[in-house]
Amino acid sequence: MNNNQVLSLKEQVALVLRELVEMAKLGPGKLLVVGTSTSEVVGKRIGTSGALEVANDLLAGIEDVRSEFGFHITYQCCEHLNRALVMERSLLEELRLTEVAAVPHPRAGGSMASAAYRSMEDPCLAESVEAHAGIDIGETMIGMHLLRVAVPFRPSIRYIGEARVNTAYTRPKLIGGERAQYVLEHSDQEKNESHLCD
Repeated sequence: MNNNQVLSLKEQVALVLRELVEMAKLGPGKLLVVGTSTSEVVGKRIGTSGALEVANDLLAGIEDVRSEFGFHITYQCCEHLNRALVMERSLLEELRLTEVAAVPHPRAGGSMASAAYRSMEDPCLAESVEAHAGIDIGETMIGMHLLRVAVPFRPSIRYIGEARVNTAYTRPKLIGGERAQYVLEHSDQEKNESHLCD
């Protein structure tokens, strides 16, 4: 049940995103993927009642946090555009991603992707990304666009509007077995002299 009525949609998404950014240590050079069902935000079933006004409110809150921390951002389209991602062309070229051709609109791409596309200087769509973190508003399934290994993060509020919100950040794969270490110790050479491994 949503108990966030005191906060505006812009404030709700900014609160959730700020918590995720701090947990994930997002900053310059990092990439966030955002998936949103504005239908779910207004209490309707996903894909049935897209709302550009809602999308613009959410976009404003997300942009406030992005401009503060300096990470890159991409917005997932709906299934009708194969969950392609809206981003600035400069980012697509920097990451050497595969571009796909479409212009998202509320009935194919979704209201959030449509609003994001129209807010950018030189927007384009990428086929896929491997993002460092993600926020999923309305259970739109962003996992396909996260780096491995994804770690669920539960923000302090669990709804934005009427939509359930989930977030995740990622970490490198841990390799090795019981002898592996993941933090450099100054004296590890001395400690491991008797257990050398060619």
